[in-house]
Amino acid sequence: MVLFLQLSRRLPPAVIRPLARLTCAVAAKNSVAVPVLLAALLLGDDADVARRLRLAADRNVTDQNLTADKSRKLADIALAANRPELADLLLAGARQARGFKSALARRLWHDGNLSGAVAVLEGSGRAGRRQQARLAGEAALYTGAAPLLAPQEFTPVPGRVLHLLTNSLPHTASGYAQRSHSIMAAQQQAGWKVLAVTRLGYPVQVGKLLAHASDAVDGVEYRRLLPARLAPTMDVRLQQQAEELLAVALEFKPSVLHTTTHFVNGMVARAVAGALGIPWVYEVRGQLADTWAATRGPEAQESEKYRLFQERETDVMRDASLVVTLGHAMKANIVAAGIPGEKILIAPNAVGGAFLEEPLDTTSARRELGLPEDGLYIGTVSSLVEYEGLDDLVRAFALLAPEFPQLRLLIVGDGVACPALKEQVRGLGLADRAIFTGRVPRDLTPLYHQSLDVFVVPRKDLDVTRAVTPLKPVEALASARPVVGTDLPALREIIDDGGNGLLVPAASPGELANTISALLSNGSRRASMGQTGRAAVLAERTWAANANALATRYAELHHEHEENQ
Repeated sequence: MVLFLQLSRRLPPAVIRPLARLTCAVAAKNSVAVPVLLAALLLGDDADVARRLRLAADRNVTDQNLTADKSRKLADIALAANRPELADLLLAGARQARGFKSALARRLWHDGNLSGAVAVLEGSGRAGRRQQARLAGEAALYTGAAPLLAPQEFTPVPGRVLHLLTNSLPHTASGYAQRSHSIMAAQQQAGWKVLAVTRLGYPVQVGKLLAHASDAVDGVEYRRLLPARLAPTMDVRLQQQAEELLAVALEFKPSVLHTTTHFVNGMVARAVAGALGIPWVYEVRGQLADTWAATRGPEAQESEKYRLFQERETDVMRDASLVVTLGHAMKANIVAAGIPGEKILIAPNAVGGAFLEEPLDTTSARRELGLPEDGLYIGTVSSLVEYEGLDDLVRAFALLAPEFPQLRLLIVGDGVACPALKEQVRGLGLADRAIFTGRVPRDLTPLYHQSLDVFVVPRKDLDVTRAVTPLKPVEALASARPVVGTDLPALREIIDDGGNGLLVPAASPGELANTISALLSNGSRRASMGQTGRAAVLAERTWAANANALATRYAELHHEHEENQ
């Protein structure tokens, strides 16, 4: 079901959304047919999905036409919709269904009950045994299974750094990929020889079937690990990845290995660096255990997966030669996990390239992009996921719309929350005043920032958002645009309340609207805040400055490592 949704989101919205809307329109109001539920999911109509699933769950008792097999399929849809309580009700009527154990294992895995998901597949048929082996291999990584490599005869070349990445440009245009590229481009400009290697099977595994063995972007080389055959389970596949990365390292001869969250990358880097006898760096860009838990509710923090996830992250941070992170809130969390503060370097999200150039005024930027030039624009450039709180931005926009008849909402980016946001805007009767661009070429990102009058970061109040500092508001400040954001520790590191922007309480669309209104009504204040923010970013947050700080620590690590040999 998840695969279906991912593939559907890759299709042109102009085709898939009208088709999904037509499917829901012609279906009976009480239909629980699988195609109807999938169409509602694609539209982001969470309320309709939940209503139909609950109707199906009630029919488990009263309607003999709802077979056990269909209940099992609907339970999988409920999980894809992140409605586990409805999946439980539907699974109760699916005990006699073919594949019931597989569905139950998926339900337990969703909750982070790794060992329970593996155990429930005991005695399954062939497909169940394959699923059990796959889940057991992944669970093994959470319990400490790690790649092992024999020591190698190796002489590193000073001034060379090998980066191990989860994904990268040009195939993935995420904040993660952009940060990686910006760091490496700055290192290369500072005189380092840089090579990036992405995880095993990427980007073929994300649908780029014709990907080459390497790519070059702005002079940075990305090497792909694309063996003829992938190992069948995650634990063995990680060993395969370590062996492949070791072969690249023996050819490239780095003096330091640099990788990023999450811990599986750290396990591979640790094994390869250990075999070569060189230092390695673990860059903590997010609290991915908290990111996972944020989609499941507070009880997820009591789960087996969450506990093991945290333990493995601590293991690799402890073993790394240096830990790099994004801000003071994240550093505090790392220190709380037992990592010495002197071992941690803050390399904040920063800017470079076009963001260093003098920004255009809003009218000129909109003209370059072909957007309507008149009126006021509020919005964001972001991954469209639930914890970003963009539903609160849409509600604030609805409150502002009568006060500012020429106000437009501009949302740049894509993600799983996009269909629901579009449906929310449509339901409020504001579709003609909202612009959803989807993903845009990265060279156009500065222009989208410059098209806005106010950049908004309405994040939810969660563990992950309290700690992780995002990149895009830093780019907005570099574009001389004021930022309105949620009053969270991580955002306080970026937004100086009353200086370069304003802070508001989380999940408060009314206060968000009032704060934005005050800025929209005062053009001189917006301009002053924008200039203040730009000056601070150019002074404190550039990729070149980060590259210099990293180069200093790399040299120290290399020197310390040689002394200890």
